[in-house]
Amino acid sequence: MTADLFGLEQQTPRTHSRPEAAALVEVLKALRTHPAVAWAERMNSGAAKVGDRFIRFGFRGCPDVLGQLKDGRLLGVEVKAKAGRLRPEQALYLERIRCAGGVAFVARDLRDVSRELTD
Repeated sequence: MTADLFGLEQQTPRTHSRPEAAALVEVLKALRTHPAVAWAERMNSGAAKVGDRFIRFGFRGCPDVLGQLKDGRLLGVEVKAKAGRLRPEQALYLERIRCAGGVAFVARDLRDVSRELTD
């Protein structure tokens, strides 16, 4: 483990062969250590067949990360690799968060987190 700028312990950064997975690790670390963020958690979504049953996890359009800012606003972040694009249902859900007074954005790396969460 290594310490970050705010004295919180973080896992040693992992490397991934999948660009979006690497971006997710970086964005989550940036969110969890940002002074404006109260909490941020990865939201798994998708579907799988388990035995004879089809099980859906999460919901369509659910951001990769949901959280809350210290001022009480909902936080929704869709993480994409450099060339990744939003699906229509993802864009719609981010807009729903914004329209309700929350903060929602697409992040490709920690610079996007810093830019979007500056006052």
